[in-house]
Amino acid sequence: MDKIKIRGLEFDNVTMDEALEKAEGFIERGEQCVIFTPNAEIVQMAIEDESFHALVSSADMLIPDGAGVVLASKIMKKPLKAKVPGCELAERLVKNSAEGKYKIFFYGSKPTTEAGPSVAELANKNMSEKYPGFEAAGFSHGYVKPDGYDALIENINSSGADILFVCLGVPMQEKWIAEHRDRINAKLIIGLGGTLDVFAGTVKRAPKFFVKANLEWLYRLIKEPRRIGRMMKLPKFIFGAIFIKEKD
Repeated sequence: MDKIKIRGLEFDNVTMDEALEKAEGFIERGEQCVIFTPNAEIVQMAIEDESFHALVSSADMLIPDGAGVVLASKIMKKPLKAKVPGCELAERLVKNSAEGKYKIFFYGSKPTTEAGPSVAELANKNMSEKYPGFEAAGFSHGYVKPDGYDALIENINSSGADILFVCLGVPMQEKWIAEHRDRINAKLIIGLGGTLDVFAGTVKRAPKFFVKANLEWLYRLIKEPRRIGRMMKLPKFIFGAIFIKEKD
């Protein structure tokens, strides 16, 4: 099965390797592809907001960024192959970019860090050190105002980037991509939330124990207790999956 519908959204049923191969295929064919990476919280947002649901559904690829979506697929007897974290897919693309396969533009997050440069610039520095040969085609912080979008898009296009990472957070990044994709030359446009912060080291990913135990959500909640309101969407999403299964 190429696509599996989970709570109204059609996810690509892929492993990490398959997601990477499929994404790179769009670049090779010269076709534009928008990728969104919904986790359970984001799917629940889409369930509760029709306009956001339509926005997420407009993507060419949806990959399950989170164990909750995979769990729901199993509950609904339509199991997805694997969790495909957007941050990890992004790093695989960076690694291949270092080998000269394509060029990537970083857009998003804060204009300054404790070290001085923007998060996007620091992410570029760290990735170039981790993967010798990598250099972002360009980068911009995410605090660009609407009257600066024309210049930003010109910068993206003139950079020759094949891939654009958009890290503005949900739902702003999805809205921005949907509104501007037709003006962007990059063939792969991906909404990646806090990925640049992870690359820059300003936000830490969960330790391996939490990742392997599918408890990344708990680690984020421990680190950011203010997320409790958003996290309440997780049990709501899972119970919804159980209810849908029982109805079927």
